[in-house]
Amino acid sequence: MKSSVISWFASRYLLKKEASSFVSLISWISIIGIMIAVGVLIVVLSVVNGFEKELESKLLIMSGHANIENTSGKIIEWESQILKAEEHENVKKVIPYVQSQGLLVSQNKMSSVIFRGIDPNIISDEVPEFLNFITDGSLDEIKQGNFNVMLGSELAEYLDVSMGDSVNLNLANGITTPFGIFPRAKDFKVTGIFRVGMNEYDRNLIIVNMYDAKRILRMGNTISGLRLSMNDMYEAKTTVRNVALSLGGNFLIRDWTQSHSNFFRSIQITKSILFIILLSVIAVAAFNIVSTLMMVVKDKQRDIAILRANGISHVVILKIYILQGVMIGILGTILGVTLGVFITSNLQSLIILVESIFGIKVLSSEVYFISDVPADLRFFDVILVSFIAFNMAVLSTIYPAWKASRIIPSEILRNEK
Repeated sequence: MKSSVISWFASRYLLKKEASSFVSLISWISIIGIMIAVGVLIVVLSVVNGFEKELESKLLIMSGHANIENTSGKIIEWESQILKAEEHENVKKVIPYVQSQGLLVSQNKMSSVIFRGIDPNIISDEVPEFLNFITDGSLDEIKQGNFNVMLGSELAEYLDVSMGDSVNLNLANGITTPFGIFPRAKDFKVTGIFRVGMNEYDRNLIIVNMYDAKRILRMGNTISGLRLSMNDMYEAKTTVRNVALSLGGNFLIRDWTQSHSNFFRSIQITKSILFIILLSVIAVAAFNIVSTLMMVVKDKQRDIAILRANGISHVVILKIYILQGVMIGILGTILGVTLGVFITSNLQSLIILVESIFGIKVLSSEVYFISDVPADLRFFDVILVSFIAFNMAVLSTIYPAWKASRIIPSEILRNEK
């Protein structure tokens, strides 16, 4: 039998509006079930991807793609080392920094901090995204010789300091005298506050001018390390190793995947768990096709018997009912992908609409580090979800189709009399 005839039978049995309208209704419920499951899975995966991308960008803005530090804690002749490192094809920019630990003291409280010295001119030119994190003050205030400091928002709140206040930085390495070891301390003026949205930085990091940091640490013309920005961040591990080898000496290297391995691993685990949970929803929707087709088979026993009595083989009957499931799978998947892509593409507008209707704030900037729900729609996710949903739908047709093909015409027609 021609495939066009098989298709006609399949569509007639599935979507007809005659006596068995209940069967047709159940068929549409199966289609809608797959549509909702596919759409929701695409939206959820896109939101998780969006959060991952958003957090990843924040981490890379603050820490770079890779870092190189000398085992001695100091890199000498760092200007020439930067030029040599930038000769590598994948290296976009190399930024020097000074870093140590200390104790920051205000009038009422104290807190351990990571003390990072940067060149504000280089940061403004090469990492302009950091300027978006500054909530008060300006990076221009971190000038050499002024001993100004920029604090994370959570740290400033904990120490109860604000713009213009003075804080005292006590360094871990003290001054040795005949009377003992005294901590090295220096007063700084708060001229800036930043908010990255991550406790690691907002609670623990302070930023000062690199040359002021070198001065109070008595580092001379050395620095703590080099921060590397890559053209291809996924080649960071190989690139930083090659750079370190070309520089000579003993270096400690660390790329962005190593620095935050637990963080990225937790996101991948979360994404996998959500994928499995929502995949089970698709499986339930696909399983509904089994009951739908079984009802169709029960309803069309007489038609099947007549076809078999007229010489139609059981293989053709099998194809008719498999094609019904294929049609449900295709229609449900296409509608689901359309729904998922539409919601993801207009997610922010839909959230604003929901907020205006119900008078709520989905992500309050006072609680969360981002006020918008990020979404990153990836073609691979759409294809993967579509492929799985469609194949589940097809697999769900096998048993009902097999039952239909095994109907014995004589028994059915005898009972009709």
